[in-house]
Amino acid sequence: METPGTKKAENQALSVHNEVSAPEGGDGTFVTALARGLAVMRAFGAGRPRMTLADAAKATGLTRATVRRSLLTLVELGYAENDGRYFSLTPRVLTIGYSYLSSMPLPRIAQPFLERVSETLNESCSLSILDGDEIVYVARAATRRIMSIGLSVGSRLPAFHTSMGRVLLAALPEAEMERRLPNMDRTPHTPFTRVTPDSLREELTRVRQQGYALMDQELELGLRSIAVPVLGPGGQVVAAMNIGTQAGRVDLDRLTGPILETLRATAQEVSAVLGGG
Repeated sequence: METPGTKKAENQALSVHNEVSAPEGGDGTFVTALARGLAVMRAFGAGRPRMTLADAAKATGLTRATVRRSLLTLVELGYAENDGRYFSLTPRVLTIGYSYLSSMPLPRIAQPFLERVSETLNESCSLSILDGDEIVYVARAATRRIMSIGLSVGSRLPAFHTSMGRVLLAALPEAEMERRLPNMDRTPHTPFTRVTPDSLREELTRVRQQGYALMDQELELGLRSIAVPVLGPGGQVVAAMNIGTQAGRVDLDRLTGPILETLRATAQEVSAVLGGG
């Protein structure tokens, strides 16, 4: 019997296979070994903090020999460690992400604004960007844990099933949005999750028209969030900002009223600093 976890693993293995295959007609600059090493590193996550060689090969779809070379190289460089059976990443891998974040002005600019919103509303406020069909948290000011999973800078969530993701997807050209819809993750997270292309297409159209996205317990029961776009130079949407809260504490009228008003005003301030407002 196929489970959502099995399907996700199969999709990841297929994605890895596509990523590490040199593009047809390439000029020879594609380094397959590097691509495979990165794929092995990315295979570790919240559900797989430690893996055997066989686990890593299964997770990536690569051969055991290839995975072994990649893992031993990561160990030699200090990015992974091995206790004789299990491999796990070391804190040194954070330097890779930090290099990106430290060179990217957006998180540094936005952080004080997120903290102000969080203190004013006593709710968690986050900023994310779109990476493929996922959002990546690049800045966050949290007041309390509102989800069963912990969220921090670098966390990733499915774009179609998050308020920030829908804001970012709604900003894409129509053709690009249509291309993504059939390939989206159709795993329902709650009974309220929209999973059909038609329902999501309708929702993204609504988001584009009203200028914000409201999520009511589609990603996790008891979780509500609302997000707005952040604009960069030329008025292009470069990120999304949201407020996440518990459904039992905050009703929809407050979320789409004073909370949305504060969020919009703050996003406009950030946009102005970035040259987009």
